Amino acid sequence: MVLEITQYGNPVLRKKCRPVTEVTDEIHQLAQDMIETMREAEGVGLAAPQIDRDIQMAVVDVSHDPECISYLRVDGTDAALSDLMPLVFINPELEFGKTCESKTEGCLSIEGINAEVRRPAEVRARLELLDGRTVVVETDGLLSRAIQHEVDHLNGILFVDRLSPATKLSIKRKLKRLVS
Repeated sequence: MVLEITQYGNPVLRKKCRPVTEVTDEIHQLAQDMIETMREAEGVGLAAPQIDRDIQMAVVDVSHDPECISYLRVDGTDAALSDLMPLVFINPELEFGKTCESKTEGCLSIEGINAEVRRPAEVRARLELLDGRTVVVETDGLLSRAIQHEVDHLNGILFVDRLSPATKLSIKRKLKRLVS
């Protein structure tokens, strides 16, 4: 089922989300609904607060562009995007590479605004999967950026919070219009 995407200004987007302590049938269904919602909206990721749930769960799918990464390791072993996508995870923990890069980002909860965001180029993510396994995903490119973006949502951080002061100033009016 396609869910309504929470928009900028809704307080749930600023909440630090609660850990998922039990994977229930409801959580499995929510994950399927989130994947369907993300695909319908033509996004590459969706976090639970974006559908008005304050739990640490997100979905990511960058399989439409297999060249969007230069490497992917799962538990230390080389993997293909198709082995992992769509990725549904709960209670993530991230470690970042030292090199940063700026790329354009947007957000399904902040319609009509895209901007350059500086983030670490690589991520090492410890992710709990719905089947009970915990995996360590190491990657770069769009997958790294999407994981970081969605985990930010789980901590009440939006991509507009990570913009340079000049860019924040340039989109200030657009953001005000979104909450009016």
